[in-house]
Amino acid sequence: MYLSKYSLNYVKDSRFLRLLCYECCNFTAVRYKLYIRKQLTTYKELTMARYIKQEMPDLNGTGETKCYYRLEKRRNLSTKEFLKKAGAHGILDDGILKHALSKIAEQLVEELADGNTVTLEGIGTFQATLGVKKDKEMDTIDGDGPKRNAKSIEVKNVRYVSDKDLVNDVNLHCKLTRAGVSRVNRSPYTKEERLKMLQDYLADATHPFIRVADYAELTSLPRSSATKELRAFSKDPAVGITTSGRRTAIVYVKRVEI
Repeated sequence: MYLSKYSLNYVKDSRFLRLLCYECCNFTAVRYKLYIRKQLTTYKELTMARYIKQEMPDLNGTGETKCYYRLEKRRNLSTKEFLKKAGAHGILDDGILKHALSKIAEQLVEELADGNTVTLEGIGTFQATLGVKKDKEMDTIDGDGPKRNAKSIEVKNVRYVSDKDLVNDVNLHCKLTRAGVSRVNRSPYTKEERLKMLQDYLADATHPFIRVADYAELTSLPRSSATKELRAFSKDPAVGITTSGRRTAIVYVKRVEI
């Protein structure tokens, strides 16, 4: 605060000095409170989970716009960072926690390999799932096709079902803020027009087959939508499209009438 030479006489008054100090301190305190409030607001915004309203593709051509909500992925924590954070909340350091996690993983492998399911309280249940090996076809239950033995079957995945308490705890701690709306890439063509484009493409002798990526580029559909639509077309005999190949090598070809 600026004091002119005309107001210096008032400084000699102790009451004026006390008032001046009080006003200065009060002004500083208010400024500090506003600063802290702003910092806390910024911190909350940075630490709150953000959700996105995601539009769903209209694969059936009904014209209805549906959506679902999903969390915006912030980042992926490494094992080292996760254990360091976990160790900061207790008496165990991250080195001990890393050793314990390694032992849990080893025991989990043994139990799942023996055909057991494993339930870890507060986390969830783990179970191994099977499938036929690569380049092997699934046999039928009563068919005359080749029968598969243990050498043709392998563990394909480990299925995880979350514990209800874990879901509830996450929900209680999760503070959401809106991140925005995400819309699908719409094709400028109708479903009927896309089917006609597909049939014309395969009718050309230079195009004996079409891949998902080719169809997505042809119709301006997202890859996931292109995959679902081609599968739907191939299941309808009236469309005249079928599949050829297996697994990741599947392509779509013109159906040949016998």
